[in-house]
Amino acid sequence: MNLKRTSLVVLFAVGTAAPLSACATLQRGPVGNSAVPQPAKAVDLNRYAGLWYEIGRYENGFERGCEAVTAEYGLRDDGLVSVLNTCRQGAVDGPVKTAEGRAKVTPGSDNAKLKVSFFGPFYLGDYWVLDRADDYSWSIVGEPSGRYLWLLSRNPQPDQATRSAIMERTKALGYDLSLVRDVRH
Repeated sequence: MNLKRTSLVVLFAVGTAAPLSACATLQRGPVGNSAVPQPAKAVDLNRYAGLWYEIGRYENGFERGCEAVTAEYGLRDDGLVSVLNTCRQGAVDGPVKTAEGRAKVTPGSDNAKLKVSFFGPFYLGDYWVLDRADDYSWSIVGEPSGRYLWLLSRNPQPDQATRSAIMERTKALGYDLSLVRDVRH
């Protein structure tokens, strides 16, 4: 299932959001940021938990055709973070695909870096909250290679000022905005 692969990188999406699809062949896209920065802020996992809408992403094989992408995060009793990624295949009203996973905080990262797994302990993906709004209304998620990027919002249709702020900050972090694919909700 393509959704599971997305979740490896996005908690995700948010991702991205999400974020997202089930597993298929992992297809690498172009590098959209050759110098991925370290996360800008600490993350309060209690505030980060909940539902996120993927409003934009770098296209990737495991999310190909996904619209209406969401990622829902929760705190587990064992200290891990639960992840539920959902997408609609082909259209905002297309068939629903989901993937469940879990994430572990990378020690020393102020909760801004996580390792996400949808395939047990054998395959872990990086999930870095590169920046976020102070009120946790949006988040920019990436990983060290610069090939994956997710723009997440608490609102599936953020207003133009919020969308512009996310895009400006994404560009300031060094990402190529021409590679961002808008996600329909």
